[in-house]
Amino acid sequence: MINLKEFLDEKYNQYNTPDFIKTDPIQIPHRFSKKEDIEISAFLTATIAWGKRNMIIKNASKIMDLLDNEPYSFILNASEKEIGLLSGFVHRTFNIIDLQFFLKSLRNIYSNHNGLETVFLKYNTDVYATLINFRKIFFEIPYPDRTSRQVSNVAKNSAAKRLNMFLMWMVRKDNRKVHFGIWDKIKPSALFLPLDVHTGNVGRKLGLLTRKQNDWKAVAEITESLRKFDPDDPVKYDFALFGLGIFEKF
Repeated sequence: MINLKEFLDEKYNQYNTPDFIKTDPIQIPHRFSKKEDIEISAFLTATIAWGKRNMIIKNASKIMDLLDNEPYSFILNASEKEIGLLSGFVHRTFNIIDLQFFLKSLRNIYSNHNGLETVFLKYNTDVYATLINFRKIFFEIPYPDRTSRQVSNVAKNSAAKRLNMFLMWMVRKDNRKVHFGIWDKIKPSALFLPLDVHTGNVGRKLGLLTRKQNDWKAVAEITESLRKFDPDDPVKYDFALFGLGIFEKF
């Protein structure tokens, strides 16, 4: 009988290599070296991370081009008029109206809340509370009604895949050079799996998840299952579950 932990560890080691970057949207923030540029590009890339990965990469690159490939400088220095003149962007249901607001909200966060890391640090041992707090601050300035749907609400049982993925990118650090690990005050043990169709389906096949819906309750269940294998870094197994689903059609 297969040892599930050994199997997942093997797949984690197989996929958690720099080669993973070449085919994944995480390649976008890897273009930058400045902390704020990494954070902002990662957040915006994670925001549109649903659908085909080649389209996510293509459209995240378009966003970086719109921001002159200096996201932090653009957000701090662009005038309302310059932001308002941005055009020609759409990724599935996320369009230029959403992007314009995201840029304004990020400017508010960096100008008045000391940046994304500070906002996410408020409840650093309670990611659920952190995600609720982040959404509250993100929408504390006037926003288009349509844009409220672009940031997951865990208080309404959303799986928050993209926010959890962004946190995973920022927090995890294991010297494999895929994730960034530039936020060292949040412990990897506190993270939750970025649950999507692929990781959910593989998790169910492996007996890690019984809940049928991909919602926050399912996120909590599968993450708790993974904590039994590595309580200090449970979401490292995202590499295994995602790799099995995407690359091996498990």
